[in-house]
Amino acid sequence: MAFDLEHHQIQTNGIRLHVVQCGPANGPLVILLHGFPEFWYGWRYQIQALAEAGYRVWVPDQRGYNLSDKPPRIADYRIGQLGADVLGLLDAAGVGKAALIGHDWGAAVTWWLAAHHPERLSRVAILNVPHPAVLGRALRRAPRQLLKSWYIFFFQLPWLPEHLFRRRQFRFGRGALRGTSRPGTFTTDDLRQYTEAWARPGAPTGMINWYRAALRAAGGVGPTGRIRIPVRILWGRLDAFLEPVLAELSLGQCDQGELTYFDRATHWLHQEEPAEVNRLLLDFLRADAPASVT
Repeated sequence: MAFDLEHHQIQTNGIRLHVVQCGPANGPLVILLHGFPEFWYGWRYQIQALAEAGYRVWVPDQRGYNLSDKPPRIADYRIGQLGADVLGLLDAAGVGKAALIGHDWGAAVTWWLAAHHPERLSRVAILNVPHPAVLGRALRRAPRQLLKSWYIFFFQLPWLPEHLFRRRQFRFGRGALRGTSRPGTFTTDDLRQYTEAWARPGAPTGMINWYRAALRAAGGVGPTGRIRIPVRILWGRLDAFLEPVLAELSLGQCDQGELTYFDRATHWLHQEEPAEVNRLLLDFLRADAPASVT
Protein backbone atom coordinates (compact mmCIF):
# COMPACT_ATOMS: atom_id res chain seq x y z
CA MET A 1 0.00 0.00 0.00
CA ALA A 2 1.47 3.36 -1.05
CA PHE A 3 0.98 6.31 1.28
CA ASP A 4 0.60 9.94 0.31
CA LEU A 5 3.39 12.40 1.04
CA GLU A 6 1.99 15.02 3.39
CA HIS A 7 3.68 18.43 3.48
CA HIS A 8 3.50 20.26 6.82
CA GLN A 9 5.03 23.34 8.43
CA ILE A 10 6.00 22.54 12.04
CA GLN A 11 6.94 25.11 14.69
CA THR A 12 9.99 23.98 16.63
CA ASN A 13 12.71 25.72 18.61
CA GLY A 14 11.53 29.17 17.51
CA ILE A 15 11.53 28.43 13.75
CA ARG A 16 9.37 26.68 11.15
CA LEU A 17 10.53 23.49 9.52
CA HIS A 18 8.98 22.03 6.40
CA VAL A 19 8.35 18.37 7.22
CA VAL A 20 7.22 15.66 4.82
CA GLN A 21 5.15 13.06 6.67
CA CYS A 22 4.12 9.62 5.47
CA GLY A 23 2.70 6.38 6.78
CA PRO A 24 0.01 5.35 9.27
CA ALA A 25 -0.77 8.06 11.80
CA ASN A 26 -0.47 5.65 14.75
CA GLY A 27 2.78 4.03 13.60
CA PRO A 28 6.01 4.30 15.62
CA LEU A 29 7.77 7.54 14.69
CA VAL A 30 10.95 7.47 12.59
CA ILE A 31 12.67 10.75 11.71
CA LEU A 32 15.03 10.94 8.75
CA LEU A 33 17.67 13.69 8.74
CA HIS A 34 19.38 14.69 5.50
CA GLY A 35 22.78 16.26 5.02
CA PHE A 36 24.53 18.69 2.70
CA PRO A 37 23.57 19.67 0.04
CA GLU A 38 20.30 17.75 0.14
CA PHE A 39 16.80 18.21 1.55
CA TRP A 40 13.94 15.83 2.36
CA TYR A 41 14.04 14.45 -1.21
CA GLY A 42 17.34 12.69 -0.48
CA TRP A 43 15.34 10.04 1.43
CA ARG A 44 12.92 9.39 -1.46
CA TYR A 45 13.83 5.67 -1.59
CA GLN A 46 13.39 5.13 2.15
CA ILE A 47 10.15 7.01 2.91
CA GLN A 48 7.65 4.62 1.34
CA ALA A 49 9.54 1.51 2.44
CA LEU A 50 9.35 2.59 6.06
CA ALA A 51 5.75 3.75 5.77
CA GLU A 52 4.64 0.50 4.16
CA ALA A 53 6.28 -1.37 7.04
CA GLY A 54 3.99 0.45 9.47
CA TYR A 55 6.10 3.40 10.60
CA ARG A 56 5.07 7.04 10.76
CA VAL A 57 7.87 8.81 8.90
CA TRP A 58 8.81 12.47 9.36
CA VAL A 59 11.40 13.93 7.01
CA PRO A 60 12.26 17.58 7.67
CA ASP A 61 14.09 20.05 5.52
CA GLN A 62 16.56 20.99 8.23
CA ARG A 63 17.06 24.66 9.08
CA GLY A 64 18.70 26.59 6.25
CA TYR A 65 17.39 24.19 3.59
CA ASN A 66 14.67 24.29 0.94
CA LEU A 67 11.28 25.29 2.42
CA SER A 68 12.38 25.57 6.06
CA ASP A 69 13.35 28.78 7.85
CA LYS A 70 16.86 30.10 7.31
CA PRO A 71 18.03 32.06 10.37
CA PRO A 72 20.60 34.71 9.42
CA ARG A 73 23.34 34.26 12.02
CA ILE A 74 26.09 31.67 11.88
CA ALA A 75 25.47 31.02 15.58
CA ASP A 76 21.95 29.87 14.68
CA TYR A 77 23.49 26.74 13.15
CA ARG A 78 25.41 25.44 16.15
CA ILE A 79 24.89 21.77 16.89
CA GLY A 80 22.81 22.41 20.00
CA GLN A 81 20.31 24.42 17.98
CA LEU A 82 20.17 21.74 15.28
CA GLY A 83 19.51 19.08 17.90
CA ALA A 84 16.87 21.21 19.60
CA ASP A 85 15.02 21.44 16.28
CA VAL A 86 14.65 17.65 16.26
CA LEU A 87 13.60 17.47 19.90
CA GLY A 88 10.91 20.02 19.06
CA LEU A 89 9.67 17.75 16.28
CA LEU A 90 9.29 14.91 18.78
CA ASP A 91 7.30 17.24 21.02
CA ALA A 92 5.15 18.35 18.08
CA ALA A 93 4.46 14.70 17.23
CA GLY A 94 3.42 14.07 20.83
CA VAL A 95 5.88 11.23 21.40
CA GLY A 96 8.41 10.64 24.14
CA LYS A 97 10.80 8.67 21.96
CA ALA A 98 11.49 8.08 18.28
CA ALA A 99 14.00 6.30 16.10
CA LEU A 100 16.39 8.60 14.26
CA ILE A 101 18.19 7.94 10.97
CA GLY A 102 20.77 10.43 9.73
CA HIS A 103 23.06 10.84 6.74
CA ASP A 104 25.99 13.27 6.41
CA TRP A 105 25.20 16.36 8.55
CA GLY A 106 21.96 14.67 9.57
CA ALA A 107 24.10 11.88 11.00
CA ALA A 108 26.18 14.43 12.94
CA VAL A 109 22.97 15.72 14.54
CA THR A 110 21.96 12.13 15.24
CA TRP A 111 25.26 11.37 16.99
CA TRP A 112 24.87 14.50 19.14
CA LEU A 113 21.32 13.68 20.15
CA ALA A 114 22.19 10.06 20.91
CA ALA A 115 24.90 11.25 23.29
CA HIS A 116 23.09 14.19 24.90
CA HIS A 117 19.42 13.11 24.83
CA PRO A 118 19.35 9.30 24.72
CA GLU A 119 16.13 9.33 26.74
CA ARG A 120 14.31 10.71 23.68
CA LEU A 121 15.61 8.12 21.21
CA SER A 122 14.83 4.41 20.96
CA ARG A 123 17.69 3.69 18.55
CA VAL A 124 19.64 5.46 15.82
CA ALA A 125 21.06 4.62 12.42
CA ILE A 126 24.08 6.47 11.00
CA LEU A 127 24.99 6.69 7.32
CA ASN A 128 28.53 7.74 6.37
CA VAL A 129 29.49 10.19 9.09
CA PRO A 130 31.78 9.31 12.00
CA HIS A 131 31.30 9.95 15.67
CA PRO A 132 32.40 13.57 16.31
CA ALA A 133 35.29 12.55 18.56
CA VAL A 134 36.59 10.24 15.84
CA LEU A 135 36.33 12.91 13.14
CA GLY A 136 38.04 15.49 15.33
CA ARG A 137 41.03 13.20 15.93
CA ALA A 138 41.22 12.31 12.24
CA LEU A 139 41.31 15.96 11.18
CA ARG A 140 44.15 16.61 13.62
CA ARG A 141 46.22 13.49 13.03
CA ALA A 142 45.42 11.93 9.64
CA PRO A 143 46.75 13.89 6.65
CA ARG A 144 44.74 11.79 4.20
CA GLN A 145 41.44 12.65 5.92
CA LEU A 146 42.47 16.29 6.29
CA LEU A 147 43.01 16.45 2.53
CA LYS A 148 39.59 14.93 1.87
CA SER A 149 38.01 17.52 4.17
CA TRP A 150 39.44 20.56 2.35
CA TYR A 151 35.95 21.91 1.59
CA ILE A 152 35.16 22.34 5.30
CA PHE A 153 37.87 24.98 5.50
CA PHE A 154 36.93 26.55 2.18
CA PHE A 155 33.36 27.00 3.47
CA GLN A 156 34.70 29.22 6.26
CA LEU A 157 35.30 32.03 3.75
CA PRO A 158 32.66 34.77 3.47
CA TRP A 159 30.48 34.95 0.32
CA LEU A 160 32.90 33.11 -2.01
CA PRO A 161 31.52 29.59 -1.35
CA GLU A 162 27.98 30.84 -2.05
CA HIS A 163 29.14 32.54 -5.23
CA LEU A 164 30.81 29.37 -6.48
CA PHE A 165 27.83 27.25 -5.49
CA ARG A 166 25.39 29.51 -7.38
CA ARG A 167 27.61 29.99 -10.41
CA ARG A 168 25.98 29.13 -13.73
CA GLN A 169 22.74 27.91 -12.21
CA PHE A 170 24.29 25.67 -9.57
CA ARG A 171 26.46 23.72 -11.98
CA PHE A 172 29.00 23.31 -9.18
CA GLY A 173 26.44 21.64 -6.91
CA ARG A 174 25.14 19.35 -9.63
CA GLY A 175 28.66 18.41 -10.62
CA ALA A 176 29.61 17.69 -7.01
CA LEU A 177 26.73 15.23 -6.62
CA ARG A 178 27.37 13.44 -9.89
CA GLY A 179 31.14 13.54 -9.50
CA THR A 180 31.13 11.79 -6.11
CA SER A 181 28.42 9.18 -6.77
CA ARG A 182 28.06 6.08 -8.92
CA PRO A 183 26.99 6.84 -12.50
CA GLY A 184 23.20 7.10 -12.78
CA THR A 185 22.58 7.75 -9.09
CA PHE A 186 21.29 11.29 -9.67
CA THR A 187 19.03 11.61 -12.72
CA THR A 188 18.38 14.83 -14.60
CA ASP A 189 15.04 15.13 -12.82
CA ASP A 190 16.70 14.53 -9.44
CA LEU A 191 19.16 17.34 -10.11
CA ARG A 192 16.32 19.64 -11.17
CA GLN A 193 14.70 19.02 -7.78
CA TYR A 194 17.96 19.85 -6.01
CA THR A 195 18.51 22.98 -8.08
CA GLU A 196 15.05 24.26 -7.17
CA ALA A 197 15.79 23.70 -3.48
CA TRP A 198 19.16 25.45 -3.70
CA ALA A 199 17.58 28.42 -5.47
CA ARG A 200 15.32 29.27 -2.51
CA PRO A 201 16.18 32.69 -1.04
CA GLY A 202 18.92 32.34 1.55
CA ALA A 203 19.42 28.61 0.97
CA PRO A 204 23.12 28.52 -0.08
CA THR A 205 24.17 30.64 2.90
CA GLY A 206 21.96 28.70 5.32
CA MET A 207 23.36 25.39 4.09
CA ILE A 208 26.99 26.50 4.28
CA ASN A 209 26.50 28.10 7.69
CA TRP A 210 26.32 24.62 9.19
CA TYR A 211 30.05 24.27 8.40
CA ARG A 212 30.90 27.76 9.58
CA ALA A 213 29.17 27.26 12.91
CA ALA A 214 30.84 23.89 13.49
CA LEU A 215 34.36 25.36 13.43
CA ARG A 216 33.63 28.74 14.97
CA ALA A 217 31.69 27.55 18.00
CA ALA A 218 33.76 26.61 21.02
CA GLY A 219 34.39 22.88 20.90
CA GLY A 220 33.49 22.58 17.22
CA VAL A 221 30.52 20.22 16.98
CA GLY A 222 30.46 19.95 20.75
CA PRO A 223 31.67 17.24 23.12
CA THR A 224 30.05 13.91 22.36
CA GLY A 225 30.74 10.88 24.53
CA ARG A 226 29.92 7.20 24.35
CA ILE A 227 26.62 6.13 22.85
CA ARG A 228 24.61 3.84 25.11
CA ILE A 229 21.52 3.23 22.95
CA PRO A 230 21.51 0.84 19.95
CA VAL A 231 23.34 2.17 16.89
CA ARG A 232 23.42 0.83 13.32
CA ILE A 233 26.22 2.24 11.14
CA LEU A 234 25.97 1.84 7.36
CA TRP A 235 29.00 2.96 5.35
CA GLY A 236 29.90 3.18 1.66
CA ARG A 237 33.59 2.37 1.32
CA LEU A 238 34.03 4.55 -1.79
CA ASP A 239 33.14 7.76 0.04
CA ALA A 240 35.04 10.67 -1.56
CA PHE A 241 34.92 12.67 1.68
CA LEU A 242 35.52 10.24 4.54
CA GLU A 243 37.94 7.36 5.11
CA PRO A 244 36.33 3.92 5.70
CA VAL A 245 38.32 3.31 8.88
CA LEU A 246 36.34 6.10 10.55
CA ALA A 247 33.31 3.79 10.66
CA GLU A 248 35.20 1.14 12.67
CA LEU A 249 36.57 3.77 15.03
CA SER A 250 33.05 5.14 15.50
CA LEU A 251 31.75 1.67 16.30
CA GLY A 252 34.21 1.67 19.18
CA GLN A 253 32.31 4.63 20.68
CA CYS A 254 29.08 2.59 20.91
CA ASP A 255 28.00 0.19 23.64
CA GLN A 256 25.44 -1.49 21.35
CA GLY A 257 26.71 -0.94 17.83
CA GLU A 258 26.61 -2.76 14.50
CA LEU A 259 28.49 -1.83 11.33
CA THR A 260 27.87 -2.82 7.70
CA TYR A 261 30.16 -1.74 4.88
CA PHE A 262 28.95 -1.37 1.29
CA ASP A 263 31.96 -2.17 -0.87
CA ARG A 264 30.61 -0.60 -4.08
CA ALA A 265 28.78 2.37 -2.57
CA THR A 266 29.92 5.96 -2.11
CA HIS A 267 28.85 8.67 0.32
CA TRP A 268 25.36 8.43 -1.23
CA LEU A 269 24.77 4.77 -0.35
CA HIS A 270 21.07 5.16 0.53
CA GLN A 271 20.43 6.30 -3.05
CA GLU A 272 22.82 3.83 -4.70
CA GLU A 273 21.83 0.71 -2.72
CA PRO A 274 18.28 1.52 -1.55
CA ALA A 275 16.97 -2.05 -1.38
CA GLU A 276 19.76 -3.29 0.89
CA VAL A 277 19.86 -0.10 2.95
CA ASN A 278 16.10 -0.35 3.49
CA ARG A 279 16.35 -4.02 4.47
CA LEU A 280 19.03 -3.32 7.06
CA LEU A 281 17.20 -0.30 8.46
CA LEU A 282 13.95 -2.24 8.80
CA ASP A 283 15.70 -5.18 10.48
CA PHE A 284 17.28 -2.76 12.93
CA LEU A 285 14.06 -0.86 13.66
CA ARG A 286 12.00 -4.03 14.14
CA ALA A 287 14.22 -5.16 16.99
CA ASP A 288 12.13 -3.14 19.45
CA ALA A 289 9.02 -2.40 17.37
CA PRO A 290 5.52 -3.37 18.56
CA ALA A 291 3.91 -6.40 16.99
CA SER A 292 1.74 -4.19 14.76
CA VAL A 293 4.80 -3.22 12.73
CA THR A 294 5.55 -5.82 10.06
